Amino acid sequence: MFTKVLIANRGVVAVRIARTLKRLGIVSVAIRSSAERSNKYFAVFDEVYDLTGNSVAETYLNTEQILEIAALAKVEAIHPGYGFLSENAGFAIRVAEAGIAFLGPSPEVINTFGLKHEARAIAERLGVPILRGTGILADLDAALAAATDIGFPLLLKSTAGGGGIGMQRCDSAQELSAAFESVSALAKGNFSSPGVFLEKCITRARHVEVQLFGDGHGKVVILGDRDCSLQRRNQKLVEECPAPNLPDHIRKSMHARARALAASVDYASAGTIEFLYDAEAEQYYFLEVNTRLQVEHGVSELVYGVDIVEWMIRLAAGNLPDCDALEAALKPAGAALQVRLYAEDPFDNYKPTPGQIDVTFPQQGRIDNWVGVGSLVSHWFDPLLANVMAYGETRQLAIDELLDTLEQTEIYGTTTNVTLLRHAIDNTAFRAGNVDTKLLATVSYQSNELEVLLPGLEMAVQSYPGRQGYWDIGVPPSGPMDDLSFQLGNRMLGNPTTAAGLEMALKGAKIFFRSPTQCVLTGAIVSATLDQQPIQRGRVFSVAAGQVLSINDVTDGLRTYLLVKGGLDVPDFLGSSATFVLGKFGGHQGRALRQGDV
Repeated sequence: MFTKVLIANRGVVAVRIARTLKRLGIVSVAIRSSAERSNKYFAVFDEVYDLTGNSVAETYLNTEQILEIAALAKVEAIHPGYGFLSENAGFAIRVAEAGIAFLGPSPEVINTFGLKHEARAIAERLGVPILRGTGILADLDAALAAATDIGFPLLLKSTAGGGGIGMQRCDSAQELSAAFESVSALAKGNFSSPGVFLEKCITRARHVEVQLFGDGHGKVVILGDRDCSLQRRNQKLVEECPAPNLPDHIRKSMHARARALAASVDYASAGTIEFLYDAEAEQYYFLEVNTRLQVEHGVSELVYGVDIVEWMIRLAAGNLPDCDALEAALKPAGAALQVRLYAEDPFDNYKPTPGQIDVTFPQQGRIDNWVGVGSLVSHWFDPLLANVMAYGETRQLAIDELLDTLEQTEIYGTTTNVTLLRHAIDNTAFRAGNVDTKLLATVSYQSNELEVLLPGLEMAVQSYPGRQGYWDIGVPPSGPMDDLSFQLGNRMLGNPTTAAGLEMALKGAKIFFRSPTQCVLTGAIVSATLDQQPIQRGRVFSVAAGQVLSINDVTDGLRTYLLVKGGLDVPDFLGSSATFVLGKFGGHQGRALRQGDV
C-alpha cells in the first residue's frame, strides 16, 4: 500500500479523497492556488503545498507545477479526482514517467474513450446503439452541411472534457453558426482540445449512467446505475441510485453493454458509461465514457456499501481482491440521492456568486463538502460547495431524508441554489420517478429574497439591541442608530423586536423584491416610490414579486430604516446580527451592502 498520495484537485473531491486516505493510514498531500490560501478546509490534509498563480490554467491544469510538488513531497501516487486533469492522458503519461502511480485508468484507455467522437465509434462497432452524429468537424461549413443531413435540434459538443462544459443545443443553422466558435474556444480553454462534433438531440430524454470498475485484465464489476436527468446548462444537479422507473430489461441491457465496452479495452479503475434513454420508445443510446471518478459516485457507494476511491487506490497498489470476488460480495440495498449545492443564483440564470459564505450542515446523511464558517468562494473555480446525500430503505424515505437535511442546512453570505434543490426533489413528478432532462425547467422556483439594485449611503443590515457588552475586548456597541424607529417598524409588522432590517443614510437606495412581502419605512422623512407609485413612510405596504422600491429625497432626518415581514435571515455573531463594518463581521458578509447583493 502507498504511504503518501498527492490529490491533484481541490474543493469537494479533494476533501472526499482525503477522508479515504486517512482511513487507510495514508498521508494526504494537497495543493492550493494563491486565491485559496485563507480557506480553512486545507486543515484536513496532512501536507499542503502552494501553487503559483490563481487561474485554472496557472494552477490545477499546470502539469509542471504539480509534478514539481509531487517530487518535493516524495509522493508515491497521484489521485486526479474529477475535472481538471483527471481525463488528461498526457498528464497520466507524465505521472508514470516520473515513477509515480496514477490513480485512474491508463493513458491508452483515457485516449481511447476520452475523445467522445472516438468513443462513439468504438460503441458502434460493439453494437451499442448510438445517436446520429458526426466525427470531428473541420469548420463551420462542415458543421452546417452535417446539420442539414442529421436535422435539428442538435447538440454541438466538445470531444474532450465533461461536466456539461463545451456543449450547446442548436435548434437552427443560425444558432449553430453563432455557437460554433464559442464552443470550440471554450473546449480549448478548459480541456486544451478545440475539437467539436454534432449529435442528434432528443428533447425529452433521461440521462442514465452505469458505474463500473475494471481490473485492467478484462474483468469488470458493475456497481448499478444512476439517474442524472435533473440538469441545468447540461450540468447535473440531482443524481440518484438506482435509476427509478427503469424497465428491468433495459437495466440489464445497459449493464451488459457497459461491461462489454469496458472489457473490450481491458479497462482499469473506476469509470462510467453514460446513456440517453428515451422512455417513450424504451430505447437507449450511448453518450460517452467518463474515465474517472464521477461527482455522483457517492450515491452508488451508499447503495452498494463500498468505497470506490479505496478500490482505485488498492488496484494501483496491487492489493485489490479479484473482480469476481468483489462482485460476488456486493449486496445493493435501498436508494440514495445526491444534490449538488452551488454558489450560484438560480433567479439570475444560475450566475456564479463568489464571496464569503457561512455554511453549517446538520449531522446527518453524507455531505462531501469544503465549506464552513468564513469560507471564501473564489471566482476562479467551479462554484460547487457540497454534494449533499441521503440514503433510505426506499426512494421516498431517501427523498424525505434529503429534504430534511437541506431544510436544516444554514447558509449565509452569498446566494446558493439550496431553495431550488428543495423545490426540485419535492416536485410531484420527481417524487413519482417521472424524470427527464427537461423536468428542472418546469420546477416552480420561489425565491424568498430581495436584491440591492443601488445601495444607499452606508446601507447595512442592523438589528436591535445590537452587539452589547464587548467593549472590554475592543468591540463597541453595534446596532441601529435610531433604535426607537427601528423597533417601531418591527412592531408594526408583527416582527420580534430583534428582527434584522436595513439601515441607510440619506437617499439613493433601490431594492428589487424577488418575492412578495410586507414592508415599512421608518426613521428619516423621505419620499419613496414602489414601481414609481408613492408610498407613505410609517405605514405598512405590500410588495409583489418583481417590484422595485426607490428611496429618494430626505426632507428631515438622516437615517432611514426598511423593515420587512419576518425580518432578514442573517447569522448572529457575538450575540447579534448587526453589522460592524470596521470589525468586518455581522450582517451580510460583515460589510456595507453593495450593488447586486441578495
